Amino acid sequence: MPFRYRLQKILEIRIRKKEEQLQVVIKAQEEVHRIELLIIQNLEQIDKLTKEMRSANPMMYEQYDKFIKHLWEEDKKLQLQKQEAIEALEREKEILKIKEQEVNVLEKHKEHQKEDYIKEQKAKELKELNEIGSQKFFIKNREKIEEEELLEYLENQKYNGT
Repeated sequence: MPFRYRLQKILEIRIRKKEEQLQVVIKAQEEVHRIELLIIQNLEQIDKLTKEMRSANPMMYEQYDKFIKHLWEEDKKLQLQKQEAIEALEREKEILKIKEQEVNVLEKHKEHQKEDYIKEQKAKELKELNEIGSQKFFIKNREKIEEEELLEYLENQKYNGT
């Protein structure tokens, strides 16, 4: 009879939940990356406007200043969003760690159960071999005794008949 782990369905459910959580972590990482790209784009736009402002008409300075100020405020918002996304990512990673531990616990339990099963099977096999060996020993012993009795009988017949 092959080894069957009685908690296999629970192990499969935990593995599936771990994989789902891994997808959540990946999405959270993508969100952090997306925000970082927005920050980079915003900073590049600020840099570009600052350079354009140097060669612009002095009448437009005030408009450039307002827009650059707006972009810096946008940068602050993006930095806050990035921080929140990083915190969310860390929370999701912690959840993933917990789910991985749950899977590891069951996998170790499964390994121990399999080792115990193998030990039991070896013990049964050894017991069967011992029983077979004992039976062979008794059969050979009985045959030997019967042979000796037959020889004794034949010797007695030989001495009595002669």
